[in-house]
Amino acid sequence: MADEAVEREWARHWQYPELPGLDLLRAHYVRHTFPRHAHDGYVIAAVTGGIEEVGLPGGIVRAGPGSVVLINPEVPHTARAGVPEGWAYATLYPSRELIAEVAAEIGSLRGTPGFTADSVTDPQTSHVITEVHRAAEEGNALAADTLLRRAVARMLTRHAGPLPVRTVRSAAAADAAAARAVLQERMADPPSLERLAAELGTSPFALLRAFRERYGMPPHTWLTDARVREARRLLDAGTPPAEAAVAVGFTDQPHLNRHFTRIVGVPPGAYRRGRAGG
Repeated sequence: MADEAVEREWARHWQYPELPGLDLLRAHYVRHTFPRHAHDGYVIAAVTGGIEEVGLPGGIVRAGPGSVVLINPEVPHTARAGVPEGWAYATLYPSRELIAEVAAEIGSLRGTPGFTADSVTDPQTSHVITEVHRAAEEGNALAADTLLRRAVARMLTRHAGPLPVRTVRSAAAADAAAARAVLQERMADPPSLERLAAELGTSPFALLRAFRERYGMPPHTWLTDARVREARRLLDAGTPPAEAAVAVGFTDQPHLNRHFTRIVGVPPGAYRRGRAGG
């Protein structure tokens, strides 16, 4: 039964060259679970079958067909199946620049836009999102771009406001930000928690608590996510997976493959093909 569940899973994560600033993911997952991670840009996901359970800072959201899940940049979250048959969805990952462009066109938002709802029941927009995927897969650039902007504009108009600006207001928050900068810079050879805390003049427990409060995950989880994000950028630039693995601090390509697949939803090889061939 377990093997049959895996066989029912499929996913395609790709870019359509005519839609710059957008990643596309269409998938059906049964046993796959996404560990806590965050995105550089936004998530607009139309659930088309089953139930998806999304773990967000405010709690768990259960989204079924006709629902649209909305996640802002850098918001930590998890995802898994909420029913035995899993869930299917069509997801748009628009960049910050694309969202800002559409927001400027509709002219109803000031500042950086952010979604004010985690999940909304909107069968119409859910259908439009699936049609974006269909048009892109058929190579219909005019339809894909038109439908994409329609879906994004509707979500921004109905469910968005100014994205809150997080400011560092305490010594603990400043330590967390400094720790993140150190881990980003020394990604391939990071210090231990004890050494990192000592370098910042704090204690390991205090740093762990501050980091979790600010970024929604402990430093080692954040580092794995950051390594995968950097590996994606290297793969986008044409770096072979084995070289990307070592460059970001994974022990070898299988180590990268395991974490990359868990967080991105497809293996690095399939990800690269989705970039190269569309």
